[in-house]
Order: sequence, then structure tokens, then C-alpha cells
Amino acid sequence: MSQGTIKTFDEAERTGSLLLDDRTEVHIDPISVEGSGIRTLRLGQRVKFDLAEEGGRKIARKLSIITF
Repeated sequence: MSQGTIKTFDEAERTGSLLLDDRTEVHIDPISVEGSGIRTLRLGQRVKFDLAEEGGRKIARKLSIITF
């Protein structure tokens, strides 16, 4: 599993982005947020996730929170 820090999150859309430790930006898959039971993510929060690629961009799936 990869780890990163929440950069943006839109609670209504259940999507956003996070930064890997090397500063690479990764899109948060809304289905992963809903499927994990996460209600909201805060800026700066640390998460772990599976990293996938879809349509030429990196996608975070199966999110779980490391720091609250």
C-alpha cells in the first residue's frame, strides 16, 4: 500500500487529490471513499491506499486513514 497526504477534498462530490511523499499528485476515486466508510477527509491528513492508473492518471483506491 502507498501513503500520502490529503491535498484537496470535496465532501459533496466525494473526490479530491492527495500528494505522495515525492510530491506526485494522485486523484482520489470517489467510489473508494464511499466503499471505505470514510465520511470526510481533512487537508493534511495522512492516508494509505492502493495506487492504480486509469486514463493516464494515477488513482487512489481502497483508502484508509492513518492520522485523524
